[in-house]
Amino acid sequence: MSNQVVCREVSHAGSWYSASGPQLNAQLEGWLSQVQSTKRPARVIIALHAGYTYCGSCATHAYKQVDPSITQRIFILGPSHHVSLSQCALSSVDIYRTFLYHLHIDQKIYRELWKTGIIETHLPYTSKAMEIHKNEFTIIPILVGALSESKEQEFRKLFSKYLADPSNFLVVSSDFCHWCQRSIDNYLRKYHNIIYGRHPFGVLLNAITELQKNGRI
Repeated sequence: MSNQVVCREVSHAGSWYSASGPQLNAQLEGWLSQVQSTKRPARVIIALHAGYTYCGSCATHAYKQVDPSITQRIFILGPSHHVSLSQCALSSVDIYRTFLYHLHIDQKIYRELWKTGIIETHLPYTSKAMEIHKNEFTIIPILVGALSESKEQEFRKLFSKYLADPSNFLVVSSDFCHWCQRSIDNYLRKYHNIIYGRHPFGVLLNAITELQKNGRI
């Protein structure tokens, strides 16, 4: 077995966010300085994965609630834009590169469990929010496919175990809504509005339900 470390290079810099490290750092610092940590320490956030031109300052309201002093692992659950999946998929790399510093994937958690621009847009925020503890945490990026309702429930026990641990932090990636003529369920039929990222939401809500059922929250 090869011991070579595989690093994922950035692919959306220069389009979805700045390709200049100093400029990106200044933007993140500026946005974060303008919001308050009113809900810290949060355990879960829902944050947009659109280009920073559209959501840069908005997403910092979520990431400001991260408490880096107690966070050891950050799970990032994102929907699949380009690959048809009926399950959840893990990355094949060891490190995600950002312009701030490298983010290391938690291989131990990966072994316990079973690819992606959706997740990349969260990495600079994650790096900045955790900067003062940058050598003390790992990330677990997970691409969530078009899961059936039964599959979402199947994953509830798996993810509820991690959600119950206060040293774990979950990021659910979404564009929230893509307007179109198709519809899903009663809400979507009424408003003609697709909630993009609903399957990561489903996994999260089922994990919370599992914890509630067992009296753990």
